[in-house]
Amino acid sequence: MFAASIILGGFPLFTTGIKNLLRLDFDMKTLMTIAIIGAAIIGEWGEGAVVVILFAISEVLESYSMEKARASIRSLMEMAPKEALVIRNGKELLLKAEDIEVGDIMIVKPGQMLAMDGVIVEGISSINQAAITGESVPVEKCVNDEVFAGTLNVEGFLKVNVTKMADDTTIAKIIHLVEEAQGEKAPSQRFVDKFAKYYTPVIIVIALVVAVIPPLFFMADWSEWIYQGLAVLVVGCPCALVISTPVSIVTAIGNAARNGVLIKGGSFLEEAGAIKAIAFDKTGTLTKGVPAMTDFINLSGEENLLNLVAALENKSQHPLASSILRCASDYQEIVVDQFTSIIGKGIKGQINGTEYRVGNAKLFDSIPHDIMKQITTLQNQGKTVMIIGKEQVIIGLIAVADEVRESSRKVIERLHHLGIKQTVMLTGDNQATARAISRQTGVKSYEAELLPENKLVKIKNLKDEYGRVAMVGDGVNDAPALASATVGIAMGGAGTDTALETADIALMNDDLTKLPFTIKLSRKTLQIIKQNITLSLGIKLLALLLVVPGWLTLWIAIFADMGVTLLVTLNALRLLGVKDSV
Repeated sequence: MFAASIILGGFPLFTTGIKNLLRLDFDMKTLMTIAIIGAAIIGEWGEGAVVVILFAISEVLESYSMEKARASIRSLMEMAPKEALVIRNGKELLLKAEDIEVGDIMIVKPGQMLAMDGVIVEGISSINQAAITGESVPVEKCVNDEVFAGTLNVEGFLKVNVTKMADDTTIAKIIHLVEEAQGEKAPSQRFVDKFAKYYTPVIIVIALVVAVIPPLFFMADWSEWIYQGLAVLVVGCPCALVISTPVSIVTAIGNAARNGVLIKGGSFLEEAGAIKAIAFDKTGTLTKGVPAMTDFINLSGEENLLNLVAALENKSQHPLASSILRCASDYQEIVVDQFTSIIGKGIKGQINGTEYRVGNAKLFDSIPHDIMKQITTLQNQGKTVMIIGKEQVIIGLIAVADEVRESSRKVIERLHHLGIKQTVMLTGDNQATARAISRQTGVKSYEAELLPENKLVKIKNLKDEYGRVAMVGDGVNDAPALASATVGIAMGGAGTDTALETADIALMNDDLTKLPFTIKLSRKTLQIIKQNITLSLGIKLLALLLVVPGWLTLWIAIFADMGVTLLVTLNALRLLGVKDSV
């Protein structure tokens, strides 16, 4: 019965183990094969059968653990529906996702999942984007807004113009990249694999020495010491050591993806855990990247002054014009005559026969001292100031600034609390703006008026000083700096192909609060990998020391191998519990 259980339970093990033995490729299955056959030869049939059964159980549990770690990615795959209702040639058709083409109009009813990426052409709704971005709160979407496959239409009826094929959707790319990342070997895993390659033959030699030397030279019992040698082989199996790193990496990358962070490989996960300094781009990273009117100073007393300015700006192509238009109302009816844009100075035009001007100081012959003082104060706060004039008389000031994200200061504080030694803002903006944003966000230092090549130099200087440096940017600009940093982190990976392709890590929701979570998860992963390697080697060493007094048994050997394998696997699964706590 023992022999039958050994053959039936260990058949897959033996086929691999014997092939490896013939090729002199000594891995864990080779060691187990020698140990079990040896146990049968010396008559320890029962213990040989138990080794086979426990090995099979540990393999099943190990596979279960790895499957559990990958479950988050499988749940992503199941998010996007396999079919959708589309309008094609004026007819409504229920088509499989792979048959839907770019340009088709997809109908999405309340409570339905979106099958494809696209742009809303009709309707307003709240969209739950948790599968893509990790956001827990649904986002309001209307006409011309982008939506993603795998997200949930919460309340409204939508018509969506399909913009990507099934294989090119954001969720498909995320799944592909995460699967690749989980399969990639991290530095610690490569070290363990290399270590195991030399470690296994050494264990075989030690087992041979234990089995042969005492009977040959000290008249010990052959049966007893062969048994001890076989136990050494079982103890020496590097199962726990080999599984210690990959299960940790797979679990961590899966957890990150579920929380809206795409980590493109185990090496980047490990590097992020060792980061000492982080450099931030300003626009669109620490700030919202959209200019907003922060101050409106009316010096004339005209109640309709803002609308008059908006009427002028409505004819302008200046990037700051939109910030004024968003704050004004009832300007569409105001007629502007003889509108002129003066390059480098501003704009002017006539309203009801009176000339109004909006621009910088160069647009006016002279500026009173008290007004100049106000302008300087606003500029020192990092704001761009536009002067409003009636002819040459200054009648108002408008200040516009790229607003700081509400989360930026809290994120920087959290990073400092996590032990990041240096945070620095790198921007092409002027000194005054950089100083103001630096003060608002709490970064330790800033560098202003930088060209992309200057940012690259600054990153290299930081690497020389701190070793490992992360760069956080938008994935489109700052490409040289992102590439040069130890870890490049892109904001807004959802729907942004450039961010997904260029960055090592992408924060899918353009959400800076995910950065401390990523650092925390990476550090926890490094910690657990070290724990697992220490545990697997430490217990094996203790078990091997039991050979000296002759106390090592196959039962102890089984615990030192399979038991520790289960322990390191369960320890790695703790990474599923790391939460986004910012």
